[in-house]
Amino acid sequence: MSYCVALKLSSGLVFMSDTLTNGGLDNISHYPKTFSWGVPGERQIFLATTGNLATSQAVISTLSENTKKTDKKNSSILKAQSFFQIARIISQTLSDVIENTAKGQQEGENTFSSTFILGGQISGSPMSLYLIYPEGNFIEVSEDFSFFQIGETKYGRPILVRAFDPKMNFEDAIKLLMVSFDSTIKANLSVGLPFDLHVYKDNSLAPATKYKIEKENPYFKMISSEWGRALKSSLTALPSFNFKD
Repeated sequence: MSYCVALKLSSGLVFMSDTLTNGGLDNISHYPKTFSWGVPGERQIFLATTGNLATSQAVISTLSENTKKTDKKNSSILKAQSFFQIARIISQTLSDVIENTAKGQQEGENTFSSTFILGGQISGSPMSLYLIYPEGNFIEVSEDFSFFQIGETKYGRPILVRAFDPKMNFEDAIKLLMVSFDSTIKANLSVGLPFDLHVYKDNSLAPATKYKIEKENPYFKMISSEWGRALKSSLTALPSFNFKD
């Protein structure tokens, strides 16, 4: 399993994803789960993925190969006129990969599914953020909750719901994500460091600034320690339950 989050801020987009893939206790690897394509000054596209690794890699490879084709009928995400069209291209590619992979397989629960978060910007248009489901349908982010999570979402969601504000700056948004990811890896062994962080500034139409958060990253270690201490302190400060009341 994985954990990926994308935040849509007033100032830009922030993508953060873990890199751990777990096929059993003796089969642990690390793969990137956030990918990007772009034409500087014209568009920037970001895609985070969770689910079946083979399916995700097939979708990413297909999208990348199509960006290199020159025929007019080619459905390339670098030629689409809007992010809605890009979402349709990716959702169709995902559906095609799942259908082709599942052919001849035993019927039952689909084990080839993957889920994606698509974000970015095309020149002349506002930033976009979409959630693409394994079934091939997709939704756009809302004004009430302008972020998406995929993978092991339940452990890190409470802090996002309570504290996320689209008007916060990049530094505070990353701090919030650090807490969310720390809560997740402490509760689920299938999510782990290092983390990939992509920061895109609104209207820059330039590649995102990328960071790798390693296990020994001093800032993440400080956040983990201080957040745990703050939780204990806050719990102690709350009035105790009174059986008489």
